[in-house]
Amino acid sequence: MTTFEIKTPHSTHQVLQKKMTSLGLYVTAREAYEMWKADPERIKVLDVRTSVEYALNGHPEMAANVPLVVPSIKWDIEKGDYTNVINTEFVANVARRFKLDDTILALCRSGTRSAIATNFLAKAGFTKVYNIIDGFDGDKVDDPESIWYGVRRRNGWKNSATPFTYKLDPTLVWLPSDAELEIMRRALD
Repeated sequence: MTTFEIKTPHSTHQVLQKKMTSLGLYVTAREAYEMWKADPERIKVLDVRTSVEYALNGHPEMAANVPLVVPSIKWDIEKGDYTNVINTEFVANVARRFKLDDTILALCRSGTRSAIATNFLAKAGFTKVYNIIDGFDGDKVDDPESIWYGVRRRNGWKNSATPFTYKLDPTLVWLPSDAELEIMRRALD
């Protein structure tokens, strides 16, 4: 897959094309944490992973969860995994929580879904959404000699000495609307 060189506030990275966004704003997980720590009133962290990932894998303690996709129980034979369906209420949920000109740091597992989420938000008029390019779990270790080869242990929020929690704050968790519950019900059929 094609990579591009991008500059973040403190470094330069080779980033996969699928992590690129129309706004062109990028940070690493470590840089995102430092941005938030410097101005927690103005910098918002948005975790777009599923509510299950958010709850069970941990999350940044200040991150609001609004899932870009919701899981279904349909099996994708080619992918070898359950399928997900786009949360059609995603932008509306984010718009209820944040203003169009808020500085938002978008996070997913690896930086791909957060890029998609950033592009949806940009189309809706949000102007300062940064993609956290290494996500929560980070990138896979690509050294075949490493015991962690193929495992997401390289960078990312949980691997960068940045604090995270498993505690759920009721003000930050996603509670599906009736429309979102219907989407999930249809995905089960």
